[in-house]
Order: sequence, then structure tokens, then C-alpha cells
Amino acid sequence: MVGKKANNRRRTLGLLAFFCCTALLLAQDSKQPPAKQAPQGNTPEQQSAPSPIPLPPMQLDGSAALHHLNQVINWYRHVSGIQAVGLPTDAIYQDNAHTLGTQAVRLAFQSAKAESVLLTAQQKASGTRESTSSNTQAQNLAQMRSRASGQIDQIQSQITDVEQQIEKAKGAQRDTLVAQRDALQGQLELQKALLDAIEKMASFIETNGETAEGLEGGINQLAKSIPEVLGTNPAQQKTATQVAPTPAKPTLTTSGGLISDAVSLYDYMRAVHEIDKLVRETDYTREIAERLRTPFRDALRSTIQEGQRLANQPPATDPAALQSEQKEFQALTGRVKQLLDALLPLSQESIVLSDGRTNFEQWRSSVARESTYILRSVLMRVLGIAIALVLILVLSDVWRRVTFRYINDPRRRRQFLVLRRIVIGFLIVIVLIVGFVSEFSSLATFAGFITAGIAVGLQAVLLSVAAYFFIIGRYGIRVGDRISVAGVTGDVVDVGLVRLYLMELAGTGLDFYPTGRIVVFSNSVLFQTATPLFKQIPGTEYAWHEVAMSIAPGGNHKAAEDKLVAAVNSVYAQYKEDIERQHAGIERRVDIQVQVPRPQPRLQFIDTGLELVVRYPVDVRRAADIDEEMTRQVLKLVETDVGLKAAVSGTPRIRSVIKT
Repeated sequence: MVGKKANNRRRTLGLLAFFCCTALLLAQDSKQPPAKQAPQGNTPEQQSAPSPIPLPPMQLDGSAALHHLNQVINWYRHVSGIQAVGLPTDAIYQDNAHTLGTQAVRLAFQSAKAESVLLTAQQKASGTRESTSSNTQAQNLAQMRSRASGQIDQIQSQITDVEQQIEKAKGAQRDTLVAQRDALQGQLELQKALLDAIEKMASFIETNGETAEGLEGGINQLAKSIPEVLGTNPAQQKTATQVAPTPAKPTLTTSGGLISDAVSLYDYMRAVHEIDKLVRETDYTREIAERLRTPFRDALRSTIQEGQRLANQPPATDPAALQSEQKEFQALTGRVKQLLDALLPLSQESIVLSDGRTNFEQWRSSVARESTYILRSVLMRVLGIAIALVLILVLSDVWRRVTFRYINDPRRRRQFLVLRRIVIGFLIVIVLIVGFVSEFSSLATFAGFITAGIAVGLQAVLLSVAAYFFIIGRYGIRVGDRISVAGVTGDVVDVGLVRLYLMELAGTGLDFYPTGRIVVFSNSVLFQTATPLFKQIPGTEYAWHEVAMSIAPGGNHKAAEDKLVAAVNSVYAQYKEDIERQHAGIERRVDIQVQVPRPQPRLQFIDTGLELVVRYPVDVRRAADIDEEMTRQVLKLVETDVGLKAAVSGTPRIRSVIKT
């Protein structure tokens, strides 16, 4: 009967070991991480109790567990620090990544603590565990604290006894007891100071985690680096469970600007690169967890095999053997529970890491798909800008060709070419602004400030540009015109957008010649009242000169007038057609009636008597030659005509009526 009960007990323990192995295999093959942690086994004191039989050895490495924890913590920090790019789904993926990272960290620490218990039990069972310096120091401090506390209690008791004796003593005995009490007070203060120093040192060591030894100490140190996940403070736990995802920045994909699209595309490409790095880091972390699971699986397999071996043995009939067999099964069951406590969190962590990798891949797919749309938008916008610029350049070339082909007047041609540059430049600026800028409201505000600054800082330049459009108008200045401005007379050689260039002329009123210098005026001189500008009527190139003769007292001024007018007309006939043609041009351009220019005699009084003047038009380009020919004809007339010579006095003079 006893043998049957022992056999049933062995069967029951064997089934328990098989159930634990089956639970491990199910946990490894599960596709979803469990919502709660695996149930804990016995307390560390029970698990680490020495077994009456030698259990199968385990090849555990505490440094590998610490390396695993470091890698999981780094992975968690990288996962929590990834930035959203602005998509609506970013918040979901970001929250999933943070949740999975928190689960992985907690499972890793749960497994590491279970492994620490296993290592401690194995070291106690083998008898090879040695006290570290930190443990020895903690023990010494505890002994010193206990000793100091005992001495303080003893001294306080002695002081109480002495004070009771002082109340009854008299005379010299009282003084002796008072002195004894004071001495005890000094010893008490000394012991309290020593106890305070010991407590401070113990608190410092405990705070810095130096009381733990080996793997346990390393786990405690790493746990302090992430209090938001493993903190014992309720506020820290609340922070860990309610961490808000990083707010996503506003998306720029629909803003419509090339710069905005380019910035968004760069952000998306950077996000894809970061997610790829996290995927690789997740795979590496999972490989470390898988390598760490190997010794636990081997130890669990050997333990189960040992249990099956014991279960397959023939039933024992000796009560002592049955009791020994029961203890063996209890030791194997405790070992299986310890191994499962370390192995199940690693299996769950592997599943969580797989889910994290899937989450990152889906996030990357979402960002990559959106970046493809933005890249297409950028390429289309660049292509549109290029096509618009090409069309504008083609229009510019067609405008130039048409201008040179159909406009023969150099002045009009120049005006059309200047207008072409302005229009083409304006169109290019509009295309670039529409293509690159996305926020036109901000652009309008910015352009308003810029315009105000330009209007103040470039006032003279803007005034010159405005004057340019007056200069090139219908009655404006063109190249070749002779003008007088600010006391300078010259021929216009170039009219720029902001400057006017003159070839300076010098000489008397009858003969002007170039000085070889170019005078530069700002176009804004047109609006300055202190510096008037004089120019010929558009389409005319003639001025008025006159021949003056003084009439002698008693001379025949009528005969002198007729002969002098005849001489002037003979010279004027040589270029009369040019002057009349210019006059016809004036009548076509100016809506007023102007008398045809012709020589006109005038008889007037002067201080010395009577003066005969004959005014005649001259071509400004040939004024010197015409005046020279006029001088020769007048001198010839005076020398050959005796009556005229007697009617005049002094030498005839040729002068300019208006300074040109």
C-alpha cells in the first residue's frame, strides 16, 4: 500500500514537471504577449534553500544578463525618442512603440532578477560564494551601528541611575556624582556623533546601490536609470503609464510650396532612416534575448529529463527511500519553477520585440508611402517651374526678334527692349514666387515690410527709375539729343534705367565741340526744380542764329535790309529742305501750329544808334559750317557793295539767339 502511494506520488510529480515544460513550450509558441506577468514561484529564501541532492548544473552568466539589460534600456530610449513626422497615424505608432518598449524593459528586468536568484542558489549550493567588499562593508556598518546603539542605551541607563543618586546625595558625594554624570554625558554625545556618522555612511551606500553584490547590484543600478518604467514611487508609475507621445509638427504636404515640400520630403526620408535603424536594433536586441534563453532552455531540458528518469525508476518500498525520492522531486520542481521564472519573461520579451518590429515596419511603410507622394509632387512642381521658365525665355526671344524685325526706329526699339526686360523679369519672379513660396499671407506681410524699407533706403534709386519712364516717353530724351542740364550742354549718348550719360560740349554760342568727357546724371534730375533741363523739340535739329549790323547815321537802312536778307537767303537755300522737313515732323508730333522757319529781318534801336538784325535757322549739327558760310557771304557783300558799305558802321556780327 505504501509502495502504491509512493508510485502515485512519483507519477503526480512527473506530471507536474511535464505540465511546466508544456507551459514553457506554449509560451514560446504564443503569438501575443500575455497581459500579466508569469506567476512567481517560491520566495527567494525557499528557492535558494540547499537541495538534499545534487541538481543538474547550469551554465549561467551574470555579465550576459547585464549586457542584455543595457541593450534593452538603450533600445527603449531610442524607441521613446523617435520623432513624429506629422502624419495622423504617427501618434498611434508612437504610442505602440512606447508601450511595447515599456513591456520589454519590465520583462527583461523580471528575467534578470529571476536569474540572480538562480545564481545565488547555485553559489550557495556549491559553497563557492564569497562575500564581496561591498557586502562586507555593509555588514561591518550594521555591526558598528548595533554596537553604538547598545552603548548609547547603556550610557543613558547609567545617567538615569546617577541622576537618581544625585537627588538623594549630599555634600562631597553629590559633587562626585555630578562630575560622574557630566562624564557620562560626554560619552553619550560621542556615541551619538559616531552613530550619526555610521547612519550617514550606511544611507549613502544604500542610496548608491553598493549594498548589493554581483548581478543583483548591477540590476539595481540599471533600474535606477529608468525610474519612469521601474520606479516604486506612485508618481513615477503614473508618469510611466501616462506618457504622452511627442506632439507631431504640422504637416507641410498640402501647403503647396516647393520649399515646404522639399523640407517635408527630407523629414520623411530622415524618419525612414531612423525607423530602419530601430528595426536593425530591434533584431539585434532580440538576438541577444535568444542567446540568453539558450542556457535556461538547456537547464530546463536537463531538469525535466532528470525528473522523467526518477519517475521511470521502480517504485521503492523503504520509507526512507520514499522520503528521499519525495525530496528529490521537490528539488526538481523548485528548479523548474525557478527556470520558468527566468525563461518565460525572456520568451515574452522576444514576442514583444517581434511586435515592435512589426509596428516599426508598418510605420515605415506609412511614411515611405507618403514620402513617395511628396517626391512626386516635388518633381511635378520642379517640372512645372522649368516649363514655365522655358516658355518665358521663348517669349523673350520672340519679343526680341519681332522688335528688331518690325521696329526700325532705334529709339522705339530701345524702349521695347527695355520693356521686354522688365516684363520678362517680372514674370520670372512671379513664377519663382508661386513655385517656391507656400504661405502667401506671410509673404504679403513680409513683402510689405521689405517694400517700406526699400522705399526709405532706396528713395533716390526709385525716383530715378520712375523718371526713366518719363524720359523715354513721347516727348522724352533719346540718344543723340542735345540737352542742357545743370549748366552742362551735351549730346545724349545713353539713357539707362537710373542714369543719363552725356557727351560734354564746350565753346561759344556759335561753335560747340566735344571735350572728350562723359557726364553722368541721375534720372531723378528730371524732378529737381533747381536744375532745369533743356532739350530740342522732338524731331528737330535746328536753332536760331542772327547777323547784326550797325546802321550809320544817315545811312539807307531799307536798302541795307534788302541786300542783307538776300545774302542770308542765298546761304539758307542750301539747307532749307532739311529745316522744312524737320518742321513738318514737328507738326505731325505736336498738336499746335508753328510758323515755318525762315530768315526774318529786324530793325531795332540800340545805345549807339540803329541796328539791323536778320535771324535765320541753322542745323545744330552744321551750325559752325553754316555760320562760316554766312560770314563769308556778308563780308563779300559789304566789300563789293559801295552803298551797303556806306550805310553800315563797324563790323557785322553773327551770334546765337538762344544758347544751345
